[in-house]
Amino acid sequence: MSKRIAVRLPDDIVEFVDGLVEGGQAASRDVVVERALDRERRRDVAARTPSIVAGVDADHDLANLGQLAVHTRLDCLD
Repeated sequence: MSKRIAVRLPDDIVEFVDGLVEGGQAASRDVVVERALDRERRRDVAARTPSIVAGVDADHDLANLGQLAVHTRLDCLD
């Protein structure tokens, strides 16, 4: 299921999106926007997950993973 929405973007962003489509890196503007928003959603989940996991009891298998992840940089998701 999908919904149509209207979004205003600065000219330079639209030119960038159109360049991706014209260069064959994306099938359409829709695909570029969907990929960007999906990446942002994954980044948001990744940023919140370590804090959730870090709050797990120390006896839990994921407790150490949570502590490690809290200190992991997320710039690799860009």
